Amino acid sequence: MSLMTHIREQRVRFELTQRELADRVGVRRETIVHLEHGEYNPSLRLAMDIAEVFGVTVEELFEYAE
Repeated sequence: MSLMTHIREQRVRFELTQRELADRVGVRRETIVHLEHGEYNPSLRLAMDIAEVFGVTVEELFEYAE
């Protein structure tokens, strides 16, 4: 299974840079890069914080694909 995210799409929709999103949720920009590429599984707290920034559910941002 691999993690797929919709963070980049939401970030572009909200006109946020990776740095701006990282600052809002209290992580480094590199963490956002890894999340957008599906190379990092976020903690539940981080997933919820990112979802809150965009006003969506965690399930709308993250999904696992076979």
